[in-house]
Amino acid sequence: MKLPDVESHMQKAVEATQRNFNTVRTGRANAAILDRVQIEYYGTPTPLKSLAGISTPDSTTVLIQPYDRSSLNLIEKAISLSDIGLTPSNDGSVIRLNIPPLTSDRRKELVKTVAKYAEEGKVAIRNIRRDAVDAVRKQEKNSEVSEDEARDLQDSLQKLTDKYISKIDQVLAEKETDITTL
Repeated sequence: MKLPDVESHMQKAVEATQRNFNTVRTGRANAAILDRVQIEYYGTPTPLKSLAGISTPDSTTVLIQPYDRSSLNLIEKAISLSDIGLTPSNDGSVIRLNIPPLTSDRRKELVKTVAKYAEEGKVAIRNIRRDAVDAVRKQEKNSEVSEDEARDLQDSLQKLTDKYISKIDQVLAEKETDITTL
């Protein structure tokens, strides 16, 4: 396994963690909080953003405008059943989500959720490192690389791992600050 490939996989793990962070609401309207909402549309789970235009007209409202008005009730039901903790308001043509200010308890809950996502990202990076180290050991066993080269590669892999785990820690700190500031 080549270092650029490993680095690419680790970068993707950081990006996936960042996308997970974007689905956590911070007290301000953000269309990304609906990224995980799936609607059962004609028997197929469909992402909400495929069925409706999502906008944020102001800092406390998310506006959902379905492309097909017949899907309005399905979208409303899916949002109600999702884990975002918001109640949709349906006026017959659009759905509005009012984002209430976060309570201190809810902020603590969201910080725990974000920390869980960060840990999942770190585990993904460690798994990538483990797979790469296994590949290096296999190459060493098959005499494709020398013992010194294998050790150097493993050291490089550890440095990459540390670099990307610190990136996740940095993104986590930013998100925690975003959640805890009023």
